[in-house]
Amino acid sequence: MTLALLGINHKTAPIELREKIAISRDDLAEVTRALASVPGVSECMIVSTCNRVEMVAALESPAVDISGFLQSQFRLEGASLKDHLYEYRDQQAVRHLFRVAASLDSMVVGEPQILGQVKEAFAAARTAGTVGGQLEHLLQSAFAAAKKVRSETEIGSNSVSIASVAVDLARKIFGSLNGRTVFLVGAGKMSELAARHLVQQGAGAILVTNRTLARARTMAEEFNGRVIPFEQLYDAASEADIVITSTGAPHAIFRREHGQAFLHKRRNKPMFFIDIAVPRDVDPAMNKLEGIFVYDIDDLQSVAASHMEERAREASNAEALIAAEVERFHERQRTVNVAPAIVALQRQAEEIRQGEMRRIQARLGTLTPEQVAAVEALTRGLVNKFLHPPMQALKQAARENDATRLEALCDTWSLPTTAEPEAQTKPEPQSEADISPSEKPAGEHANETSAVGGK
Repeated sequence: MTLALLGINHKTAPIELREKIAISRDDLAEVTRALASVPGVSECMIVSTCNRVEMVAALESPAVDISGFLQSQFRLEGASLKDHLYEYRDQQAVRHLFRVAASLDSMVVGEPQILGQVKEAFAAARTAGTVGGQLEHLLQSAFAAAKKVRSETEIGSNSVSIASVAVDLARKIFGSLNGRTVFLVGAGKMSELAARHLVQQGAGAILVTNRTLARARTMAEEFNGRVIPFEQLYDAASEADIVITSTGAPHAIFRREHGQAFLHKRRNKPMFFIDIAVPRDVDPAMNKLEGIFVYDIDDLQSVAASHMEERAREASNAEALIAAEVERFHERQRTVNVAPAIVALQRQAEEIRQGEMRRIQARLGTLTPEQVAAVEALTRGLVNKFLHPPMQALKQAARENDATRLEALCDTWSLPTTAEPEAQTKPEPQSEADISPSEKPAGEHANETSAVGGK
């Protein structure tokens, strides 16, 4: 079995390409099932955030190629995607997934949102029926590694988030934020966090709109704000100095003509748009209008970098932890791989024990149930003691990935062996509670870079 991880992210592809293959929460299970239907894919899941789309798959053989899946699924020209695609196999794929879950590969290193998004992707794959023992064990190990990084390093300290970065930019544009009107378009978690930062810096009235009115009301109550029916979006937008938009709409909802109308109503007073949606809610052409400032996810990356010096120091400690957890994962996998040989050894020994019991039964005569139990316990105990050294030798060879020694041991006892010690076998499934997305992002459009209590 071969483990593969393919995708694009904020480091390899611009937002113009990422938004073309962004997968909504509603569509994630369906697209995951489509990936599972590719010949040679035995298990799979897809992680899709504003910063990455990554496919994780257990393949029947190394020859299976899924690199064309995204191209065909989203009807893209090969060259436009191929140049931005990365692929990892086996141990490198494990390492990359562990780093993603631990937020070491995020735009803002250390943010907690991505772990919830990976859990959400895993839950969607479970719902789609595309996860088995291979990915079950892999993802549980990734979650444990991420938790260890979070608890044993300070990578989550020193608050850095897209929300806080947006506030810094707003201050540069307006100077003081006192009394500024904020319009939340889409009542998601990121919008809430950005609004909270703005209010802390003195922002005044909060307007909230959402396609689901009840959700808008809940958010408005949080900030003593005013609910705007979604149909009145464009009428109310001109009131706002700062618009935070994250709707998950498939196309831009704010275009150049809207910006011109807003500026006319505002008598050319500046407006600041924080577009944290992928696909983007604001047409980049809006940025060409004098007096309108638009920042999308990629624009915010460079600003966030200036806040990351302390995080970078902690990241080196986190990387060491991840390396150790990756090696631990592979040691466990190699031990699991030798299980067939150990089971066969135990079976052989039990057959010999039972044969000897049958042979000696006539000489023992009639035994009481207690005596039979005592003889059984004695013979089983002896067999287990004799089996302990060869079983430990098999496990040690597997842990060290010593194929030559493992094959020699199996030949000695006429046991089955595998040509590929790294090949994964199905582990025991975990409980549903173990993968519940406790860090699951809330809101309409949750992003890998949203809240970073200390990303």
